[in-house]
Amino acid sequence: MAQPLPLTYLEAGEALGGTPLLVIHGLFGSARNWATLARRFGERQRVYALDLRNHGSSPWAPTMSYPEMADDVLRFLDDRGFRRAVVVGHSMGGKAAMTLALNHPERVERLVVVDIAPVAYTHTFQPFVQAMKRADLTVSNRRSDIEAQLADAVPEAPLRSFLLQNLVLENGAFRWRINLDAIEANMPDLIGFPDLGDRRYEGPALFIGGAESNYTAPEHMGSIDRHFPTARVERIPGAGHWVHAEKPDRFAELVEAFV
Repeated sequence: MAQPLPLTYLEAGEALGGTPLLVIHGLFGSARNWATLARRFGERQRVYALDLRNHGSSPWAPTMSYPEMADDVLRFLDDRGFRRAVVVGHSMGGKAAMTLALNHPERVERLVVVDIAPVAYTHTFQPFVQAMKRADLTVSNRRSDIEAQLADAVPEAPLRSFLLQNLVLENGAFRWRINLDAIEANMPDLIGFPDLGDRRYEGPALFIGGAESNYTAPEHMGSIDRHFPTARVERIPGAGHWVHAEKPDRFAELVEAFV
């Protein structure tokens, strides 16, 4: 496997000591999506919101399996001399966090997994990737014109706005911040979960799901119990997959009480 990549990050509460808290975003996301919650969590401890490979400002790579992404996070800890961390991960970031905890349980003091389970899903985000790749970024320097090109494939306006956070205007021209080619090529891995056998993380684990999301359905509980025997599952009413953005106060309360 290739060498782990150095990850970019946002930092909050940097003057505070103690165990750091790492926040890991989901697919198409970045550390910037977590800036507000990172500042809130930073009132209590050091917080690092990471950009995973092929996302945000972190380096690009042709592969992005969960063991590779977990090793990138492990490198982040090693480079800063952190023996352990509290790790919070949403969706794809949650799978990377679970992989880190299962492969290196001694490095994860507490684990928070946000609206995802250690299972393979059948849905795919290829239509989003293909729509973003098809978009003619030279047609205009107005974001609304690029957004209009995504409307058929991504009819939900909030989701389009989320994807468009990856659109960067430089020197009068747009480009995508994320590595769409790598995301497309690795989609089977991203919607799956690595076969880690009977590995278990027996440290404290909290799974937070949106009550209106099907990412942590009853049929997923067996996999959660098998790998994370101490896990507690909380579901937030009125929230979907982006539970931390839809119900940030309740989400933050649950994380703060757990941490």
